[in-house]
Amino acid sequence: MAADPRVLFGTVVIFVLAVLFRWKYVLLFLFAIGATMTVLKYTGGGGPSDIVVDRNMMLFIGGTIVIAIVLIYFLFIRD
Repeated sequence: MAADPRVLFGTVVIFVLAVLFRWKYVLLFLFAIGATMTVLKYTGGGGPSDIVVDRNMMLFIGGTIVIAIVLIYFLFIRD
């Protein structure tokens, strides 16, 4: 679904409108969805080794924490 041209076009249109009208919550929502999809893409596809699974889990946890910190900062701290 993320590679569908219609979905990408709709996302770009919403992004441009959100930037032009300064819709902070829409931009943060798009960031959260995009960043989560990116973290899931790069943590998927492990091998049979336990080391690979542990590394992927740490990358997923670290990426999710970074996303949460950015969202908390822009939603609650910065005003």
